[in-house]
Amino acid sequence: MITKTSKSLQLFFPLALLVLGCFVAYSTTSALSKTANSFGKTVLKDTIKIIKANTLSLKKESDTNSLLILEGNVVLQQGNTIFKADKAIKNDQQNTFEAWGHVHINDADTTNIYSDHLKYFGNPQVANLDGNVRLTDGQTTLTTPSLVYNMITNTGVYKQGGKVVNQKTVITSKEGEYYRDVQDVFFKKNVIVNDPAYHITTDSLQFNTATRIATFLTMTHIRDSARRTIDTKDGYYNLKTGEAKFGQRPFINDDNKSTLNADDVYLDDNIARAEGNAIAVDSVRGTIIIANTIFQNRLNEAILATQKPVMIIKQDNDSIYVAADTLFSAKLSDLFETNVLPPPTAMADTSVAADSSGGANEAMRRDSIVIKNRKDARVISQTFEKDLKASNDSTDRYFEAFHNVRIYSDSMQAVSDSLFYSFRDSTFRLYKDPVVWGKESQITGDTILLHTKNKQPQWMEAFKNGFMVSYLGGNSQAYNQIKSTRIDAFFTDGNIDSVRAKGSPQRIYFLQDSDSAYIGVHYVTADLMLFHFADKQLYKVADISNVKSTIYPMKEKKPTEARLEGFRWLEAKRPKTKYELFE
Repeated sequence: MITKTSKSLQLFFPLALLVLGCFVAYSTTSALSKTANSFGKTVLKDTIKIIKANTLSLKKESDTNSLLILEGNVVLQQGNTIFKADKAIKNDQQNTFEAWGHVHINDADTTNIYSDHLKYFGNPQVANLDGNVRLTDGQTTLTTPSLVYNMITNTGVYKQGGKVVNQKTVITSKEGEYYRDVQDVFFKKNVIVNDPAYHITTDSLQFNTATRIATFLTMTHIRDSARRTIDTKDGYYNLKTGEAKFGQRPFINDDNKSTLNADDVYLDDNIARAEGNAIAVDSVRGTIIIANTIFQNRLNEAILATQKPVMIIKQDNDSIYVAADTLFSAKLSDLFETNVLPPPTAMADTSVAADSSGGANEAMRRDSIVIKNRKDARVISQTFEKDLKASNDSTDRYFEAFHNVRIYSDSMQAVSDSLFYSFRDSTFRLYKDPVVWGKESQITGDTILLHTKNKQPQWMEAFKNGFMVSYLGGNSQAYNQIKSTRIDAFFTDGNIDSVRAKGSPQRIYFLQDSDSAYIGVHYVTADLMLFHFADKQLYKVADISNVKSTIYPMKEKKPTEARLEGFRWLEAKRPKTKYELFE
């Protein structure tokens, strides 16, 4: 007997199964529909579509594959890329095509590529082009016999030689890689850059077509329009602004007239900044500047050296070393104005004119130059002549040293607060507490001028408070001394020949017997004193006008008591070796 409840269950189960079946069928159909739609979009994106062709024919390759042959104004498309050609053969099964004649690829309206022949693979979206290949992005044009271009990464690679033209810059290389998104081109093997301002040869180079910055990746040789060459292993050069940096001790050669090298060199608006063990060599004038930082102006050839700078003036047997807090060198013709005025009469010294070298001194007192805001212009103007036609000669040069000046050579040493040297008259001008030493002698004054000829001392002047001291050696504490308003010392073959003291001169001289024992102290005053030397020894003294002389026995004057007013023995300040100047 079937109850009422059992009948209800019999009706419910078939109904539930029917509803469940419908739901499962609906769910499955919906999922399949979504998958199909998604698959359809992917296929549509990757599939190469035919947009246009004058004629189309079908060629069966096999039972499962056929080729489409398109001819005349062929236009194909994949994604945002348009392909044009005279003829194309399309393989739908492999999603590839091959094209000939007037091939043109337009990639997203940013890159255009032209060639005679193209093989295109649709799935990786890679184009193999050959025959007069030309790629342009609106700013740069690349030409090469063959090119592989990836439409996904927007990169191109050539390995059979190529040329890139960016404005007036032309770069060629054996191999290269082009990156459209970052606008970089990497050149490899036999790289040559031709630019109106520079010619560059290297083995590897990176160039950004937007910023026009060339980055050096290996040893690179650069030659500019002014015949300057640069050899560097690292750095960059901005062809747009002229800014550059060269690393790993670049070497800059300015037409074999001067060289510059350092750990790093920076170029900015014709100013070169060399940092780290910088060395500037002037081959014309025979000078070398060594410093931690050197600034060089290419337009006026001025040089500024800081951070322990040392200048070396090369000589055959006795080079001169000059150190200071700051060194500066430039053209004399840039230092002076062209207005010619007579020198102040107050500076004339008739005693100099009366000397055997009076002709030269008279020449130095001829028309002088008004100097632009120059300290000590009055002194300098007495010893210069302006030669307007000599602005390009090797003597059109000077250098200045500021603060803590130290000079060393084997035959002479000196210190001062500042220094001016002219290659025109080969004169060192020492200012503010200058001291000059030669062997056992020391000369001081408010200003000292050391004139040289053929890089040998010829004449020295000590102005105002001139003081000459000669140490007699041993432990005697004995010093011969000359004090005068002005002291002039003259040299022959680098050795002192004579000394003249003028302007209330005073002298203390220790007398010696034939056994070189001290027997007295000679104190003398006069209007003029002349000293003559032979074989580096004093052999004659002439005291002229208003002479007063006193001789003290040694028992009445101890060597430590025989001192003129203002006496100073400054041996502690004297540079002992050239190596001290580099410390």
